[in-house]
Amino acid sequence: QVQLVESGGGSVQAGGSLKLSCQASGYSDNSYCMGWFRQGPGKRRERVATLDTGGTPYYTDAVKGRFTISQDGGRNILYLQMNSLKPEDTAMYYCAARVASNSYACVQGVAYQFWGQGTQVTVSS
Repeated sequence: QVQLVESGGGSVQAGGSLKLSCQASGYSDNSYCMGWFRQGPGKRRERVATLDTGGTPYYTDAVKGRFTISQDGGRNILYLQMNSLKPEDTAMYYCAARVASNSYACVQGVAYQFWGQGTQVTVSS
């Protein structure tokens, strides 16, 4: 069973930076793809950044140029470096994983099967 534990959230002022981490356990090969999602107050959950089965990153338009997703495969850690944060980035951020059977689904954030508990990011103006 895949388990995901996020950390690194917090409160920052607009323009600041945070780096989220997600420690994954329960698997030891590259059979899963991973991504970051968020859900703001009163909003639906949305895809933030994902990696395809080859490790290429994809971002939602709202965070392009500001956020960077990366993975330390050797330690099963997924990161999200967030720079130039805006108040609209305020949300609960979730790490998620799915079986890497479909690269399109990995990229689009479809049918992710395993989720962390989330870490709160609050950006004040």
